Amino acid sequence: MARRFRRTVTVLVAVAAVVTLAGGAAHAATASPARHGGCAANSAARGTVYVVNWTGGVTPIPVCTNTPGKPIPVGDGPVAIAITPNGRTAYVANENSGTVTPIDTRTNKAGAAIKVGPYPAGIEITPDGRTAYVLGGPGVTPISTRTNKAGAPIKVAGSAIVFAPDSRTAYVVTYSAHGTVTPVSTRTGKAGPAIRVGAYPWYAAITRDGRTVYVVNRGSGTVTPICTRTNRAGAPIPVGPIPDGGIGYGSIAITPNDRTAYVTTASGVTPINLRTNKAGTPVPIAGGRATWLAITPNGRTVYVDNPWHVTPVSIRTNTAGSPINAGEAPFNMAMTKDGATLYVVNYVRAGGTPLGGVTPVSTATNRPGKLIPVGVNPYPIAITPPSWRR
Repeated sequence: MARRFRRTVTVLVAVAAVVTLAGGAAHAATASPARHGGCAANSAARGTVYVVNWTGGVTPIPVCTNTPGKPIPVGDGPVAIAITPNGRTAYVANENSGTVTPIDTRTNKAGAAIKVGPYPAGIEITPDGRTAYVLGGPGVTPISTRTNKAGAPIKVAGSAIVFAPDSRTAYVVTYSAHGTVTPVSTRTGKAGPAIRVGAYPWYAAITRDGRTVYVVNRGSGTVTPICTRTNRAGAPIPVGPIPDGGIGYGSIAITPNDRTAYVTTASGVTPINLRTNKAGTPVPIAGGRATWLAITPNGRTVYVDNPWHVTPVSIRTNTAGSPINAGEAPFNMAMTKDGATLYVVNYVRAGGTPLGGVTPVSTATNRPGKLIPVGVNPYPIAITPPSWRR
């Protein structure tokens, strides 16, 4: 994800805004090593959290210990991070440097910076793990994850990008008053005809079966479904007013069974029945102005954050639970692949210091753990798969 105070935001597929993760049942947030298959012997056994700080590099946090490691130096102005499906490499987009920094997650060492052009603002990786796509600057720039070489930019402006499950097609969202989504062949790099959607589209998600892309139009307060077989847009789905001008507003996430999408709005979160493409009754969230979403792998709970707290919502009943005090200024979040822990990024700490932190929340109890200190104004976050998948 990327920042937007002069920064652009992109959808984080399978790790963030559009977060729906595969895995098992929940565990406690700070469990003993013995309960998690030898964490003491292998600190990566449940994965590693990577938190990008606006200054101060990238902070690695082993899930087993919740102890921050030494920050990893990257480029100037890091704004986004994505991790390959096998968990071996993290890629960090550096806005001010015009580069992307690869990080070997086994050693937490940064590789040589990859030049991609001015102001990269977001990065996503294809499901097959072969290519990273960088948004910003000259368009969409592909990077081979095998060689870490950048290819020729694809001349399409993008605020977000999602991929078909077979990795053959990328769908690039262009933020404008006359918003569009452009399908791009990942094999040839050629863009197809742009598909008109609503006003100022920002985020998108694709169903697991790859049949439909859902695009959130901030300016219209709607979601546009796109049939990937025909690349035609369906009737827009009204979801309610969506704030503009801030990161996270109008996020979308789809449940693991492809039955429901959730969209954040000015008042809370709106469910959409994906069999009928009809919006359900909006679920109000205390304080409103909902931003990011995270759905548990078992499909039982969607977590919704706003500038004050994180709220669990039952997917079965579409009712909100008690807000969770997950630290000062919750700003983004990501869930471990086993669904045990939700990590909430705190943009600042108590008292307004720019030094931020991360608060782990147990999804079994909805209780927050101790704040994990990181660097200055953290925001992007990603988590590797467990080490046995590497």
